[in-house]
Amino acid sequence: MFDRLRRALQSSTESVQDSDSAHAAVPVTDQLSDAQLLALWQTQYLDGRRVDILRPPREASSSAAILFLHGHGRVMLDQNPVYTRLCCDAGLAVVCPDGGQSWWLHEHCPDFSATTTDYSGTPQEWLLNRVIPLMHAELGVQPPNIALMGVSMGGQGILQLAYRHAAQYPVLAAIAPAVDFHQMYGSGIPLDGIFPDVEAARQATVILNLHPLSWPRYQFFCCDPTDTEWFDGVARLGMKLSSSGILHERDLETSHGGHTWDYFNHMAPRVLQHLQHGLANVAGE
Repeated sequence: MFDRLRRALQSSTESVQDSDSAHAAVPVTDQLSDAQLLALWQTQYLDGRRVDILRPPREASSSAAILFLHGHGRVMLDQNPVYTRLCCDAGLAVVCPDGGQSWWLHEHCPDFSATTTDYSGTPQEWLLNRVIPLMHAELGVQPPNIALMGVSMGGQGILQLAYRHAAQYPVLAAIAPAVDFHQMYGSGIPLDGIFPDVEAARQATVILNLHPLSWPRYQFFCCDPTDTEWFDGVARLGMKLSSSGILHERDLETSHGGHTWDYFNHMAPRVLQHLQHGLANVAGE
C-alpha cells in the first residue's frame, strides 16, 4: 500500500514539475496584445527631461536592466511593441531618457543645457550622474549589471559611454551607430553648437578615442550594408577594433531596409540575445 502511495505522490510531483516547466517555457507576453504591452511603459521627468521606464510583468531573477539611448529623431521605445515584447520576455527592465539632439556626448551641448533644469553638465555626465542613480532608485540596478543599447545617434552614444567607462558598462549593443557624426556638422542641427568646426567634431568620434587596454568585454554592433550614411564609419570601427586586438561581435552583412526602424526591429532578437548573454556572464563573474 505504501509503495502505491509513494508512486502516486511521485507521479503527482512530476506532473506539477512538468506543468511548471511548460508554463515557464511560454513567453510571458504571449497573452498580451501590443496595446497591453505598451501600457507597461511609465513616464517620469528628471531635470525637466522625459524618462520612460518599462517594468516587465516578470522581472529577472538577477538585478539587471537596459539603458536605451534614442537616435536623432528622438523615437523612444514606448511605442515599439517589438523591443517591448522581447525585453519583457527576457525579464529586463528598460529606461529610455530623452536627450534631445545632444548626440549623448561628453561635450557641452547648448541645446541640451537650454532644455534641462537644475543640471549644468554634459549629456553624458547627465546619464552617469542622474539617470544611472534613477535606475538604481527605481529598479534596484547598478553597473555593471546595466546593459547599454542604442540606435543611430544613440548607438554611437552608448559606444562613447562604454569606451570611456568600460569596467562599469561591459555589455552593449549598438544598432546602426552614427559613428562618423562629424559628417553632419554644418547642417544646421544642434551639433553645430557643440563644436567650433568639423575637425573638432571628428576628434570626438569613437574611432579616435579607443583605448587598447580598456574596452567593454561584451560589445556587439551592426549596420545594414545599404545604410549609405553610416555604414562606412561602422565598418572602419570594426576594422580598427580587429587590428587593435579588441574582441567584439559585429554584423555588417544583414540587410533589411537600410537606416530604418524596419532594420532596427529586424535586428532586435539578435540584440536582446547578445545583451542577455553578456549580462549573464557579468553576473557569473
